Amino acid sequence: MATLVAIGYPDQGTAEQAVQTVWRLEEELIIQADQVASISCDPEGTYHVHTTHGGVPTASGAVWGGFWGFLFGFLFLIPIAGWAMGAGLGALFGHMSETGIDKAFQEQIRAYLQPGTSALFMMIEHVSPDKAISALQQYGGTVIKTSLSEADTDKLQEALQPPTQPSVGS
Repeated sequence: MATLVAIGYPDQGTAEQAVQTVWRLEEELIIQADQVASISCDPEGTYHVHTTHGGVPTASGAVWGGFWGFLFGFLFLIPIAGWAMGAGLGALFGHMSETGIDKAFQEQIRAYLQPGTSALFMMIEHVSPDKAISALQQYGGTVIKTSLSEADTDKLQEALQPPTQPSVGS
C-alpha cells in the first residue's frame, strides 16, 4: 500500500525548500527524487508544478512524471502536457475519482492550495510516512495524507507505463 502525503504551506516558496530537504535526506527516507513534487499557486491563481522527472534518465522517471501530471491534472484541472487523453487514461480518471483517491483528501488539497500558497507531495511506498513528515517539521505546514490500495497503485502504474512499441518482424 502506498501513502500519498501532501504538506501545504501558507506561502509560495516553502514547498520548494522542503523538496530540497527531501532530496538531501533521500537515502535515509527511502524516497526517490521522482516520487516528490511540489506545486505552488501564484497570487493570480496560476499553478506552477515542479517535478524532477525531466532529469531522471530511466523509464521510472517518465512514469513518475506521468503520475504527477495525472494527479495535478485530476486535482486542479491542470492540462497534462504531452499526454494524449486516450480511453485508458480517461477510464483511470473515472476510476480514481470514484475509489482511488479519497474524496476528503481531494477536497482538503483543493481548499488548501489557494493563491499565494504551495504544497509538497510525496508518494511513500516502503516506509512509514511519519519519518518523512518528521524530517520536514522545520517548515511547519498542514499535513494531508491518504492511502492508495495496492490495486489502485497497480492500476495507476499500469496506465502510466509508456506504450510498448510493436516489434518489427523479419
